[in-house]
Formats: sequence, structure tokens, C-alpha cells
Amino acid sequence: MHIQETHWTSGTASASAVATSGNGRGMGDGPRSTPLRVDAQRNLEHVLRAAREVFGELGYGAPMEDVARRARVGVGTVYRRFPSKDVLVRRIAEEETSRLTDQARSALGQEDEPWSALSRFLRTSVASGAGRLLPPQVLRVGVADEVAGAREDEARVPQQRQAAPAGPDLRLVEQRSAPAEESAVDPGAIALLDVVGRLVERARAAGELRADVTVSDVLLVIATAAPSLPDAAQQAAASSRLLDILLEGLRSRPSV
Repeated sequence: MHIQETHWTSGTASASAVATSGNGRGMGDGPRSTPLRVDAQRNLEHVLRAAREVFGELGYGAPMEDVARRARVGVGTVYRRFPSKDVLVRRIAEEETSRLTDQARSALGQEDEPWSALSRFLRTSVASGAGRLLPPQVLRVGVADEVAGAREDEARVPQQRQAAPAGPDLRLVEQRSAPAEESAVDPGAIALLDVVGRLVERARAAGELRADVTVSDVLLVIATAAPSLPDAAQQAAASSRLLDILLEGLRSRPSV
């Protein structure tokens, strides 16, 4: 029995077995025309699941050997499917971008109240652990867009206009781990920023969101409110409590 490589499932995400980049080329070792054997398909699923877990716990800087150990396969098996760490990181980041975008669209389409839509998106994203895999280019693009649209500040030097390096708690890809193509804006990241921007604008226009809250702030909430703790129940409780506090900080307050 053969399973076509173009259909696979890993956790809640589904995508092509060889993800494509913005130029339409396969991100693995090129598109395949032959089906995967059952054991090869199973190994691929194990690697992708392990990568999500390892990167979620340790950040995108975690070595491929850790992914292989978690997947219970040899590191050579990982490299056969993903010829470099950049390829695997890009695959996981693109899947996470797509998942976050779907969550934002669902909140936007199913909640009539602007604040309810924004808070639903945040709660769903944090509960799914999305912040631990938040793609690095999303924060960088979000910050860059907001800086470009802000007032000119004579006291700010050009270097300060760049997105600040992410701290370890955000678990973002370091420059040496980022794929070369990351300099080009990922269409998936643009789609995510667009739909989150609509959630923010609706809540702001309704007077329910602080006027100074930006799209980047909302994404930072997702990253901050998703701590990685060894105990699942403790992690869920900590995330819920932290998100409640952060949501209160986002809400507008009537003038006294």
C-alpha cells in the first residue's frame, strides 16, 4: 500500500509533504513524482511532529540531532527529508503562519463583537501553543511596517529603526539559522498580518482597544502568553492567567 506524498497529517496541520516557498519550488530536495513507502511516510510524520515539539520547547535554534532523537530516527533520516535545518525551520514556520491565519479568520468571521473577535483569536492561538512557534519574519515585518508608518523622530538614529533582536523568551530564529529567502517577505506572513490587522482595527474603531496597540503588540501577546512548562496542566493554567492579565492591558479605559 502506498501513500501519496502530497497528502499527510501532522497534529492539527495538513500540508504538502514538500512545502513550497514563495517562488513555487519545493522546499525539500525537489518535487517527487513517486509515492512514499509507508515507513517513509511514517518517518516524515514523526520528524514533523518532533520538530514542532522540539522547536516549541527549545526554540528554532535547537539542533537537528534533538529533532531526530525526539522522532526516534537517525539524523540521516531527517536530512534525507530536509537537506538543511533552514528547510525544516521554514516548513514548520510556514505551517504555523497558516494555522494562525486560519484562527484569525475564524474569529473575524464568527464573532460580531470586535473585542470578542480579538480576544477569541488570542485565546485560541495561545491555547494551541502558537506563540512557541511564531515565525520570526512575522514579528520583524510587523515591526518594520509600524515603524515605517510612524512619525519621523529626529532623535532616533537609523539603526534604531530596525526591528530589535528578539529575546530568548520569544524563541525566534537567529540570523544564522534563518533561510536566505527570508529577506523576501513571505506571502503567508502578509496574509497573517492583514487579517490580524483587521481584528485590531475593528476593536480600536469600536473604542474597545487602546489606541496605541499595534498588530505587533498582539503578536507579542501570543508569543509571551505561551510559556513552555514541563507539566501540561501547569502550562495551561499559567497561559490562561497570563493572557487574562495581558488582555486587560490591551483594553481601553474610559477617561477620568
